[in-house]
Amino acid sequence: MAFRAQARGWRAGPWLALSRARALGTRAAPAPRAVLPFEAVPRCPGNKWMRVLQIWRQQGSESLHLEMHRTFQELGPIFRYDVGGTHMVHVMLPEDVERLQRVESPQPWRPPLDPWLAYRQHRGHKCGVFLLNGPEWRLNRLKLNPDVLSLQAVQKYIPMVDGVARDFSQALRARVLQNARGSLTLDIRPSILYYTVEASSLALFGERLGLLGPSPSPASLHFLQALEAMLRSTAQLLYLPRGLSRWTSARVWKEHFESWDYIVQYANEAIQRIYQELALGRPQHYSGIVGELLLRADLSPEAVRANCIELTAGSVDTTAYPLWMTLFELARNPDVQHALRQESQGAQAGIAENPQTAVTELPLLRAALKETLRLYPVGISVDRQVGSDVVLQNYHIPAGTLVKVQLYSLGRNPSVFERPERYHPQRWLDGRGSGTRAPSLAFGFGVRQCLGRRLAETEMLLLLHHVLNNFLVETLTHEDVKMVYRFIMMPSTLPLLTFRAIH
Repeated sequence: MAFRAQARGWRAGPWLALSRARALGTRAAPAPRAVLPFEAVPRCPGNKWMRVLQIWRQQGSESLHLEMHRTFQELGPIFRYDVGGTHMVHVMLPEDVERLQRVESPQPWRPPLDPWLAYRQHRGHKCGVFLLNGPEWRLNRLKLNPDVLSLQAVQKYIPMVDGVARDFSQALRARVLQNARGSLTLDIRPSILYYTVEASSLALFGERLGLLGPSPSPASLHFLQALEAMLRSTAQLLYLPRGLSRWTSARVWKEHFESWDYIVQYANEAIQRIYQELALGRPQHYSGIVGELLLRADLSPEAVRANCIELTAGSVDTTAYPLWMTLFELARNPDVQHALRQESQGAQAGIAENPQTAVTELPLLRAALKETLRLYPVGISVDRQVGSDVVLQNYHIPAGTLVKVQLYSLGRNPSVFERPERYHPQRWLDGRGSGTRAPSLAFGFGVRQCLGRRLAETEMLLLLHHVLNNFLVETLTHEDVKMVYRFIMMPSTLPLLTFRAIH
């Protein structure tokens, strides 16, 4: 297909294509007098059922973000794109995000992931806020926010995460200093995955797993394998009608159910240990998010379990991939790395004494995380089924329409971000990259933003802070990394990184 050939060109220079895009694709069209009907929204060419067949044949759609990127260039800042029986409108400009926020209801509706929902329905498990909608979603979310998302909750689990980040840095430093050169070149991905599981387990369940030691437990390794299988099978099943895929993709469904079975078992065993220990006596100090939820008893034990399973499943890869890409960008942008190290070293004493100060003392590092997520959003879109009629790009969008804000194209739009190909964290601090014209939407927006947002930000911030204080990060690779979509966006490969100890 012509698209495949073009996609290969983008991989060589993924930002260049958008910078040459037609004006229609990078700025809003001038509004005519009358609002145009929904039927006039430009439609992506192609047969919606042939797209289903292509997804089935390719076992997913790894270049979906590039296909959306190309379609914006061809059709402009809004278009319709249907896959099978799913009808969608895609947008990519900040002004449309503002309009969606203005019509947001107190209970925003988001389409549930059908493979995840199918598993829970078949096994008789309760859903958490990631899959819920309506009043039940709102009830759960309001009860969860104080112990998961609030600033008060962050202050409680920051010392836990900081301890894991320190251990990661010390373990890596010991490996580095074993070498006569005082440096270590490695694929850092497994170590980062171990860190995210270890930090999330401590913050959620109050338990250390020993993953940063020399012999990770088989149960934890099995959990990581189950997570990867679950994400892979989700991407393969996402757009296929359930009635069809049960026959055409039986093997994928089997893998999906088996991976979820282990994830649920893993979380259940951790929750059961907490139950028993709480029944034997109230803890004298903070023991993690799940312990707080159970002690507060605002939600039923089944609801606590359902939401903790979703947090457990969503707190590993979605944090690990931005960490990988940040380290890579710092390695190939040594000036940025130097500026961040100066900030971290200046804040080191205060953070060592009181880890909670990391939230306010590392503004440039927080900006670097925003910059990474601008270029490499884990989720490629923020989805809303609009609850009332809305006008987007002068087209009437009726209530009930599924609208997808495409983050990959928004983050690489030169009319929104000056020189979008440049990794430039300072843009978020100097006024040009803040406010409504350049939103940071990696964790969504409004009352339905990601529940685990602050836990993920904390894990990333503290790990990078300790790495910057202990190591120079270097690479010989300066070419762009190919990103693929497998339900979440991830690097297909990551270059080797060299960590050189700072004495």
